[in-house]
Order: sequence, then structure tokens, then C-alpha cells
Amino acid sequence: MKRITTTAAGFCLAAALVCSPAEAATCDISTQSVNFGSYDTLDPQPLDGVGSIAVVCDAEAQFTISLSSGSGTYPARRLTSGADELEYNLFTDASRILIWGDGSAGSVTHTASASTEIETIYGRIFPRQNVSAGSYADTIIVTIVY
Repeated sequence: MKRITTTAAGFCLAAALVCSPAEAATCDISTQSVNFGSYDTLDPQPLDGVGSIAVVCDAEAQFTISLSSGSGTYPARRLTSGADELEYNLFTDASRILIWGDGSAGSVTHTASASTEIETIYGRIFPRQNVSAGSYADTIIVTIVY
């Protein structure tokens, strides 16, 4: 079993590979940040954004993609700017129901079997949160196990 870990700083993801003995497949990961744009505290609608995780293997491989809870918990991730916190979450589905996590606290992982797989990360900031203007960020760890 190999683990590839990617760290997100404000959703800017940089890949780091944890190596183990030679196996049948070698996989690389790349990511596209989730960018929510500008948040309006008075808008009654949630603010949605998308990003992606691409996994490319040199042979067919089955793998599971897990996301950490970041600054919050799986039910309530938090973007932070100083002492201010903005609740958001990341999902595996476009309807934004299935929270993408590690399989605990009501979250789910994503399993695929392919040599190349691109998965969309669906993000949502919840409406009408009373926060100050600023740049908000979180750190998410993406783990690929194959």
C-alpha cells in the first residue's frame, strides 16, 4: 500500500510522495485549487466553488482518495483569517450532500480504479456568516492510498 500526501495551504496544493518498496503501479497526483472568489455576508445563497484532484498511474490501480478535516471538523470545516472563521465544506457530489473526508464523522472517501482519474472537489461556503473582510484559507491534506 502506498500513500501520497498533498497539503493545501489556502487550497494551493503541492504534492509530496511518501515512497515504499516497489509495487506494480506508480502514481502521481496533481491538484487544482478550490477558489470561491468573493463572499457576500448578506447573500442568502451559499457560495460554491470547484477544484480537482488528478491521479495518474503508470498501470491500472485501485485507489482511495481521502481529505483531512482541515481547521475544523468534517461536519464544519473552517476557513480562517486571523481570529475570524468562515464555515465551509468539501463534497464528492455536485449536489453537495456527501462530505469528502476520511470515512469518519459522517464523511465519505472516493474509490476509483483507473490509470488516469480526475475527480472534482465541490466546495461550499455557507450563507449569511458575519465575518470581517479579509483573505481566508485552510489547510487540507489529500491522501491517496493504492
